Amino acid sequence: MVSSSADAAVDAALELQESGWEELRREARKLEGDLDVKLSSYARLASRTSASSAPAAASPSERSSWKSMELEIQSLLDKLQDVNDGMSRCAASTASTTSVSQKLARHRDILHEFAQEFRRTRGNLSSMREHADLLSSVRDDITESKVLAPTNLPTSQNFVMCYGVVYPPDHYYSI
Repeated sequence: MVSSSADAAVDAALELQESGWEELRREARKLEGDLDVKLSSYARLASRTSASSAPAAASPSERSSWKSMELEIQSLLDKLQDVNDGMSRCAASTASTTSVSQKLARHRDILHEFAQEFRRTRGNLSSMREHADLLSSVRDDITESKVLAPTNLPTSQNFVMCYGVVYPPDHYYSI
């Protein structure tokens, strides 16, 4: 009688752990689906930005949109990491089968791939923004120098004003 109740308790505990595993797996698949959609949207945003080649000219609301999307994706990645950790604990607390180990490894691989894709896309978008900011800064400097430069002096006179001397063209060839 005692062994029968002990067996029933063990069976109940195993069933509870299996249902916990299945619940965590459902949550992981849901998060993976959400991440797939968000990462696709983020990649489309990055490709539209590169096609327009003007991320620096983006309005503050667009930059805010990028930032909020990045925060959402990072939050989903963190949640998926937590769920994967929970599945690892479930698998470790039971006599896990090869199937469970393979499923857990696959969920970890998916998380790793999503995290890599996010970092790559975020890095590309950041590089495009920095490049556009630099080009914008250079354009502004050129415009400013045109406004400040004396326009009525020939180019050689501007050079003389800056450097104090202009050599005749044959001087450079004789050296």
